[in-house]
Amino acid sequence: MMLGFLLARSGISVRVLEKHADFFRDFRGDTVHPSTLEILDELGILDDFLKLPHQEVRQLSGQIGDTSLTLADFTHLPTRAKFIAFMPQWDFLNFLAERAKAYPAFSLQMETEVTALCFKGDRVVGAQTKTPAGVRDIYAELVVGADGRTSTVRERAGLKSRDFGAPMDVLWMGIPRQPSDPSQLLGRLDYGQIFVLIDRGDYWQAGLVVRKGAYEEIRARGLPALRENITKLAPFLGDRVNALKTWDDIKLLTVQVDRLEQWYREGCLCIGDAAHAMSPVAGVGINLAIQDAVAAANFIVPALKNGGKITNGVLQQIQKRRELPTRVVQRAQLLIQNSIITRILARPGQRMRPPWIVRALGSSDVLRRIPARLVGLGFRREHVTTAPA
Repeated sequence: MMLGFLLARSGISVRVLEKHADFFRDFRGDTVHPSTLEILDELGILDDFLKLPHQEVRQLSGQIGDTSLTLADFTHLPTRAKFIAFMPQWDFLNFLAERAKAYPAFSLQMETEVTALCFKGDRVVGAQTKTPAGVRDIYAELVVGADGRTSTVRERAGLKSRDFGAPMDVLWMGIPRQPSDPSQLLGRLDYGQIFVLIDRGDYWQAGLVVRKGAYEEIRARGLPALRENITKLAPFLGDRVNALKTWDDIKLLTVQVDRLEQWYREGCLCIGDAAHAMSPVAGVGINLAIQDAVAAANFIVPALKNGGKITNGVLQQIQKRRELPTRVVQRAQLLIQNSIITRILARPGQRMRPPWIVRALGSSDVLRRIPARLVGLGFRREHVTTAPA
């Protein structure tokens, strides 16, 4: 959606395809980091974005065992918005779609599912789609796969990925929130478990990190056992865990970390999770995808101006620009997964206390700026260099 918005803003004809009738999907990536907010500011739409319902988190706090710590402080970042905005992803998508529709070059087609690619020789020249009106081929100078970690585009394009594995999955759920609850609480690590809590106003978006493949074991123990476990991790929730009435209230996120060896082939490019599925660690996935979109637009718009073409050289430049930050972020995520999360999950029932490096971060205002910068701004920030038509 961001790429479509940027292309249409520069007068490039673009069509965004969405297979569903709306954008409503719960428990998607909802953390909009300062790097993304800065891009919205460069586009002149940040003030309107912040008028939408959202929560602003200026510090990330958590509890390890009985110790409460502030681990990151975003208030010192060199950005206009010195916070993480938590907003349902469907609101963000609807916001971008409405802004994009102001440009005649933009078209959004809902209930249009890409099922295959159209080829002319080895070049991708379009996409085959399934719509309520039947099958239809849509042709384009460039097909961009931004269809997530189970991308049809990358599969049909024959692009090969490298899977790095993940030791955990996440059970997402919604639990009612009360005004007296702790504020800006990232979550709790204790008893060999990790419990994430995201303030969504009137409810907590809660995530229980579990061993890879442990979901069926947890279901076999029953929902009352899960509710009891959550209350043990976050006693202040009390009987509100009874809002989890059936297993339909629990959504399983199967965590995967992978990366395409080559993000493109002639006439086709993948960005975001379609090019590099990210771990939920630090919630950077959506923001890395936005950076991909901005970088892609910065190369695509000049290439297409004055009747130009998208060559493999242009697509190679996009991958070269974005591959290093992707590698750096995934390396950090894998380090956290394999060195920290794996150890925590291997100690079920054991009480925890923060290691010295975490205690040091939590006790120093200066040190708290380091994770804030890494999470909030990332590595190799992109800026909008394309101009309105």
